[in-house]
Amino acid sequence: MIDNSMEYNTTRSYLIMREYGRHIQKMVEYVLTIEDDEIRQRNAQSLIELMGFLNPHLKNVEDFRHKLWDHLFLISDFKLNVESPYPIPTRETLKAKPEPLRYPKKYPKFNHLGKNIEFVIDKALKEENQEKKQGFANAIAYYMKLTYSNWHKELVHDDNIQTELTAITQGQLEFNNRPFVKHRAEIIERDEYPSRGGYRSNNRGGGGGGRDNRGGGSNGGRSNNNRGGGGGRDSRDSRGGGGGNNRNFKKRY
Repeated sequence: MIDNSMEYNTTRSYLIMREYGRHIQKMVEYVLTIEDDEIRQRNAQSLIELMGFLNPHLKNVEDFRHKLWDHLFLISDFKLNVESPYPIPTRETLKAKPEPLRYPKKYPKFNHLGKNIEFVIDKALKEENQEKKQGFANAIAYYMKLTYSNWHKELVHDDNIQTELTAITQGQLEFNNRPFVKHRAEIIERDEYPSRGGYRSNNRGGGGGGRDNRGGGSNGGRSNNNRGGGGGRDSRDSRGGGGGNNRNFKKRY
């Protein structure tokens, strides 16, 4: 016997807002069938309260009740005829596309320096006070040397900076502070660090005693399980040659 009350997702209507679920959408569809305006308004108010209860995270959003009313009209496909305390949205306002943002198009003459340095150079050339103008020139030269060092990963001579600054400004700016930019120090490999004695290590060759030193040990730190030659001071379980002050402790497993 076939049960006609069963529903499949393929036969159901499209779920407009999944975060509210199928039951809220069915309630909205029922409210659309109510002819009495007063009863329809009360049911819409109840739906708003229920939607806010099912999505408590919206309470942290500014003016969350306005968002709930917008969602109610969206679920009803903008067919719900009720009074709202907020402006009622329409399909046109929902699908309206914002105006494209105007992207600033700047074409720097010197790509390795950028566009902003050109604004600084123009301002420096228009400066009438000679002290400020000289300060601009020194700051521009320092920035040029810094960008060169960051880009090429090497230092550049001050004469090259002055030659380039002269070419950019037609000889109107000349720095006198000889900007010095420190280059990044090279990364030191781990093997280049000096070794330090007295630490526990797992060296099995000769050399003084870390833990489990199986090679010949000198009078180093306290070593465990020295199986090689002469053990260190207070060596435990020294199986090799004679070590100093061997207490002959048994291994504990």
